[in-house]
Amino acid sequence: MAGKLYLVGTPIGNLGDLSQRAADTLSNVDFIAAEDTRVTVKLLNHLGIKKPMLSYYEHNKRERGGEIIERILSGQSCALVTDAGMPAISDPGEDMVRLAHESGITVESVPGPSAVVTALAMSGMPSGRFTFEGFLTMNKPGRKAHLNEIKNEKRTMIFYEAPHKLLATLKDMLSVFGERQIALVRELTKIHEEVIHTSLSEAVERYTATAPKGEFVLIISGAKEQTAVYSLEEAITMAKQFCQKGESASSAAKMAAEITGLKKGDIYKGMN
Repeated sequence: MAGKLYLVGTPIGNLGDLSQRAADTLSNVDFIAAEDTRVTVKLLNHLGIKKPMLSYYEHNKRERGGEIIERILSGQSCALVTDAGMPAISDPGEDMVRLAHESGITVESVPGPSAVVTALAMSGMPSGRFTFEGFLTMNKPGRKAHLNEIKNEKRTMIFYEAPHKLLATLKDMLSVFGERQIALVRELTKIHEEVIHTSLSEAVERYTATAPKGEFVLIISGAKEQTAVYSLEEAITMAKQFCQKGESASSAAKMAAEITGLKKGDIYKGMN
């Protein structure tokens, strides 16, 4: 009788976020398939668990996937984990899940934290409809091609990004999307967890002056619906309303400019 494949969500930073069910599953399976065994062994040591592990990552998934499936079909149970979060989300684990279904193996979820939805919830940006775009390629032409494909996307967009690529990504986003609102969510559930609400241009300025640290989730506003033409007077009134809600004059003028399509400088002058 075949065993099972368990998809076990692991903490994205704070080890206290691991559920008791996840700990029990890791303790009871026959072996663990891990994205990086060096990372997973730290979690197992924290839990006091010793368990056989196999590495399963992007560059060995073809050969290792078949081996794991054979072991499960022989009656062994396997927990699939990624370094942080839910396996199979922007992760080679999706291939393992597909293979399991194709082989008639039961797949059971042991859900845990996910950086995508956690960051979106933390951002305060529209969450009724959103699209997850994962990591952008390091190749500049490929990155710009990806961004051009989605520049008219009206839903909130979510990206993962590493610190060493962040500035180049922000510059390309500003070039392709134009000015947009963005929430940069960094170091989720860790000591230095932070949510930075700003615009793409200000984010570029920020990280040109100061090198970014930590892993980032980027939440970016979607393209605006085409609206009726606003008068300068209407834009100034809008900016003043933003000021009443606590925005600085400069920030209010920029927000009104993004909505109306008028120049920030003209709006700012009219506010004084």
